[in-house]
Amino acid sequence: MDRKRELRRHMLSRLRQLPAPEKRVCDRQIAGYLYQWTPWKQARAIAITVARETEVDTAPIIEQAWREGKKVGVPKCDPAAKMMTFRRIVSFAQLEEAYAGLLEPIEEQTMAMDREEFDLIIVPGVCFAKNGFRIGYGGGYYDRYLPGAAAVTAALAYSFQVVDDIPAEEHDVLVEFIITDKGVIRCER
Repeated sequence: MDRKRELRRHMLSRLRQLPAPEKRVCDRQIAGYLYQWTPWKQARAIAITVARETEVDTAPIIEQAWREGKKVGVPKCDPAAKMMTFRRIVSFAQLEEAYAGLLEPIEEQTMAMDREEFDLIIVPGVCFAKNGFRIGYGGGYYDRYLPGAAAVTAALAYSFQVVDDIPAEEHDVLVEFIITDKGVIRCER
């Protein structure tokens, strides 16, 4: 656990130091690889978070999904239960600032989406290993949500966020792919 905490702290610091112009270039490269990737092209419904400032910008990706006629589900967290559900959004106006400063769907304006509806789930994280293990933000929401999901799972990450090894815990759920500014990584177990 100490190594995970240290990796999370180090990577968050590195993310905060990424110069804005370089971040914008990398964000466009990541999106470009994503749009050319077969699971994206075939997906009819995607689950994705609205990124915070240090994360790969997902707003243009959500807009591209809408242009392509995909359904977009965004997570709504229940911090008391440490669980989340996904709700379909068709506009950024359907979001409000909520738990931990995240932008989340306004329940009265959105419809719930079942896990089985998604063809692709974009999983956030701070650090990723080439075998698919990840370090998230420490809440465990995706580790509880993903078991049993049939959708392809992928992460969006800057290439420096991908490391050789991450200490794994029994409850950790792996991602299948990592889309970086240098290309698509198929995670090898």
